[in-house]
Amino acid sequence: MLHRYRFKNFYSFRDWCDISLEQSAHVPDTDRVARADTGQRLTKLLAVMGANGSGKTNVIKPLVFLHWFALFSFQSKPDAEIAFRPHFFSNDDAAQFELWFDMDGDLWRYELAVTPKRVLREALFRKKSSVFSYVFVRQWDDKTTTYDIKQKGFGFRPSEAAKARQNASLISTAAQYEVPLALDLANLRVLSNVNQLGRIGLNLDTFSTATRFYSGSQPLCDSMSALLSGWDLGLVRVELRPVRVRDEQGEEREVQVPFGVHRQGSREHALPLLGESSGTQGAYTLLSNILPALEFGGVAVIDEMESDLHPHMLAPILDLFMSPETNPHKAQILFTCHAPEVLNLLHKSQVVLVQKDENCDSMAWRLDSVRGVRSDDNLYAKYMAGAYGAVPEI
Repeated sequence: MLHRYRFKNFYSFRDWCDISLEQSAHVPDTDRVARADTGQRLTKLLAVMGANGSGKTNVIKPLVFLHWFALFSFQSKPDAEIAFRPHFFSNDDAAQFELWFDMDGDLWRYELAVTPKRVLREALFRKKSSVFSYVFVRQWDDKTTTYDIKQKGFGFRPSEAAKARQNASLISTAAQYEVPLALDLANLRVLSNVNQLGRIGLNLDTFSTATRFYSGSQPLCDSMSALLSGWDLGLVRVELRPVRVRDEQGEEREVQVPFGVHRQGSREHALPLLGESSGTQGAYTLLSNILPALEFGGVAVIDEMESDLHPHMLAPILDLFMSPETNPHKAQILFTCHAPEVLNLLHKSQVVLVQKDENCDSMAWRLDSVRGVRSDDNLYAKYMAGAYGAVPEI
């Protein structure tokens, strides 16, 4: 499970921003909270709220970036820049990240300092007993223009580790050599509708990607169908059907196309899902990022979760993460949201507010860090009244 992370000089965040999913003893034991294998109580839900342009997406984007960079950056072209941007008033400084997570019953910490050109520092630590010990530390040396790499139990042959490119992580490089720990880390799941440019909106590409995902997993396709038909969308079921199409070269091929099946009495009518409402299409696509996390464990990172959905849809989606029956592996969801109704569903420790100042610097804080906010407050009413900040100034 994800415990917390912090970052600086990343998009609109110039100073350190700390995001914690850890829950104190004052937070009641409900289905919104799970106990990690390390014993720490962690929230399964974290909502990020704020005005347009405040930097909400940039709060969750570090998770997507770190997951890609640590596990898959080896696949980048050798001369490619690292896919992120520092704060535009701090272009010459490195972005820095720290990430705490548990795996195999232990707490781990991953650290990264990086510019668009190269890794300056990368390190992985594992907590044994009460202290963190390094697994590897990789440090750039300006004088020799090489990396100083030290390892303790990582298992990557030094001669091969020295070949790691400046724009690739040591973990993703080690995975190519089938280093067992690197392969274990590569199984950690972060599923998202965010890339380096921001939210990936609902379009034909994302719709097709979701369809390919469902085509490869009949159980999850069945789960999607059952959920959509149960959410009062006028559907009996959703099913994939083979359809013959011609490509740009005029050659015929078969593709899977989703159809929404409607019923009136004993009669049924199948409508291509692209002919359904944007809300139905949005839920169909959203579930392709959520269901794998619920089925196998991991973190779903969703930007503008209510986009194209009715606000009342938020509760049943969050219920999927709260229920131990639908979330047996303690998956977590971090999401941005404009719908203040979500505040009626969460504890104050499960809400992060974001604001941008006159210097174009974003800042974020957890609602329970605000003095005077009580657990029994009407968070929705007070937020709407502007008592907590992070609202549009109109």
